[in-house]
Amino acid sequence: MKKKLVVLTGAGMSAESGIATFRDSGGLWEQHPVEKVATPEGFAANPELVQKFYNMRRRELLNAKPNAGHYALAEMEKDFEVHIITQNIDNLHEQAGSTNVLHLHGELMKSRSTGDPSLIYEMDASNPDIKMGDTCKKGFQLRPHIVWFGEAVPMIPRAEMICREADIFVIIGTSMNVYPAAGLLSDVQSHIPVYLIDPKDVSTHRHDVHHIQMGASEGVKELKKLLG
Repeated sequence: MKKKLVVLTGAGMSAESGIATFRDSGGLWEQHPVEKVATPEGFAANPELVQKFYNMRRRELLNAKPNAGHYALAEMEKDFEVHIITQNIDNLHEQAGSTNVLHLHGELMKSRSTGDPSLIYEMDASNPDIKMGDTCKKGFQLRPHIVWFGEAVPMIPRAEMICREADIFVIIGTSMNVYPAAGLLSDVQSHIPVYLIDPKDVSTHRHDVHHIQMGASEGVKELKKLLG
């Protein structure tokens, strides 16, 4: 029986693919105040601006390709039962071939009804924009299928359950500052080995974390060696 390898990924996972990060110096939050483009209040105040912001992110994603780290994680499914829990809204893990991906913060290539959250639609790559006036089958305006600040994170209970069952836990490219995602490490059993792949220092409450101080692509290659 394969060991359950649970991987929590953040913006650093996709940075090598050219996806703009939000929190780094020069990142998207410096250019676009979070309260204007990533909150329900921002959408209510200026929906056109918010739609334009995510339309730009979607077009950026369509020009991006998975990096070696994404492909290496997908390859690890040969030897492990790999579950990826990602804070990223891109679909690069899926593009690389990973089959168990849980998106905590939503998915950029999907739209959602503003009136019925259960109505979620796949975006067409040939027409990747959501425009004002685009509606669901019930006639409500469509919005990005993104979890904005101040909104509940519906996938957290499922993510917590996956983390509790981990045989190996890996953190890649996340500051561990954004909750509730950062709290998932607390759900990992104390005897389970934890690996952290990040070129920067990242503080966690656990002192037994094996820090692989590299970017995602090189770091996952090193992880594969360590896990044999």
